Amino acid sequence: MRTLIAMPCMDMVHTAFMESLLCLRPAGEVAYKVTCSSLIYDARNMLAKAAVDGNFDRILWLDSDMVFQPDLMQRLSADLDEGREFVTALCFNRRNPVGPCIYKETGYNQNGRELIPFANKYLDYPENEIFEVKACGLAAAMMTTKLIKRIFAEYGAPFSPEPGFGEDLSFCVRCEASGIPVYCDSSIKVGHVGQIVINEQTYKEGVVL
Repeated sequence: MRTLIAMPCMDMVHTAFMESLLCLRPAGEVAYKVTCSSLIYDARNMLAKAAVDGNFDRILWLDSDMVFQPDLMQRLSADLDEGREFVTALCFNRRNPVGPCIYKETGYNQNGRELIPFANKYLDYPENEIFEVKACGLAAAMMTTKLIKRIFAEYGAPFSPEPGFGEDLSFCVRCEASGIPVYCDSSIKVGHVGQIVINEQTYKEGVVL
């Protein structure tokens, strides 16, 4: 199994991220690729193309402001080995209000002639389970290149944003339209580097940043 570890970034990476990356235990054959762009969706599109062109089986997305355990890749790989195509670890946004980067609902509400996007977080998520979500962030997620190829074929650049959504939720919207389920494994928890490390405990304790 060949996996591309894909890291989109703007112009820097955090020391805590590098420490996590250096301790990461690979699952199978791996390669690493960093792509810098002020447009994260553009970086993701380039990394996705590199995974397809390089004949990788899977792609592990890691944002450059995350911290994670050494077995992150092994555990996400095991989730895909069971037949899933797209699984995210449990991540949290680093600004108030802190919440999990997984969503129960996404879509548009009609306001006259205007469509208003919405994304409702999955606040009451099952703990330490694998469960289906409507959408998720891509800070620490793994997917098959078979999935990437399908979205490329149906939509062109897979991460170009839909109106009102970021590149990650836009990709999930396309997965849903193509009948591809998205999963979260809430037993795999990662931290988000901010003024402090944002994790599940931060969320549950209601820490104000």
